[in-house]
Formats: sequence, structure tokens, C-alpha cells
Amino acid sequence: MLPSDHFVRFYNEAFKFLDERDGLQGFYLEISHHQEMHCLKLFQEKGFDGMAEYWGKIKKEENCHTWGRRYPDHTESRMLRCPSLSKVLDSDAEPCRKYCYHCFGWCAPLLEKAGFVYINNVIDPLQPRCMSQIWRKSPEHPKSVLLTEPVDEEAWRKAEEEVGFK
Repeated sequence: MLPSDHFVRFYNEAFKFLDERDGLQGFYLEISHHQEMHCLKLFQEKGFDGMAEYWGKIKKEENCHTWGRRYPDHTESRMLRCPSLSKVLDSDAEPCRKYCYHCFGWCAPLLEKAGFVYINNVIDPLQPRCMSQIWRKSPEHPKSVLLTEPVDEEAWRKAEEEVGFK
């Protein structure tokens, strides 16, 4: 088995290699296609509950530091410290500027097939944190969106305090 420290380093280098050859988006779509067998039916049948079930396991397995809130029409989450990008930044490798885009790259197509849209703000591709919302697809939310926008730092700190993250 490949240790996670090596896996994320490999991912980082593979992302750089593929990006230089305009192949990164195709790779994300292939990952998305493979993920369908793990969670598409779950998302279609159970909606937000299915997503919580699937990503709850991932959160535990990958030791993700997150804050999340569920609303009647959408979910909102903040990755307070991404374990994957943190490992890349802790290594001696130069991080791929698009490393954080892999979540959007595979999740957005999958969620859209399930009838949802994914709004992901990576904030800064060299900071191991992001914000996301998942909405049911509707005229107000017709497609997924990837953002790289500054964040309200006061609201961010409140979310960190709420889950006891330091």
C-alpha cells in the first residue's frame, strides 16, 4: 500500500505533468466517472443524507478538519485544514497551482449527474483550506462554479472556534 505522504506527492507531480499537457481536466473527469460506482446512486437516492454518509467516512479516514452546516435547500462546509494539500506543502515539492482543483474536478460532474450543483471556493490554491456549498440544481443554481476569492476572515475564525480547531 502506498503511504498517504507518498500518494499526495505523486498526485501533485501527476497534476503538474497533466496540466503542462492540457490533460488535467480529462483526468478529473475520469476520476469522476470512476467515483460514480461509489456514490452516484447514494447521492441520487438519499440526497444530502447520502452525501453526509459518504463524505463522513472520507472525513474520518483522511483526518479532515472541517466545519459544516446543513440547511433545507443546501449544505455548506469549510475545510479548515486540508490534509492532502498540507502534506504537499510540508514536502520539498513545488505544489501544483491547480492541486486544490481536484475536488471540484471530480465532484462537480458527479454531483450534477445526481441533480445537484457544487460551488467551491479554493480561496488561495496554496492555502490548505476551502469553502463549498452544494445546492439542488435549479434555475437559481443551474451549474457548478469554481471560485478563488478572498474569504471573510472573521467568519472563518468563528467556524474554526465552533469546532475547536486551532
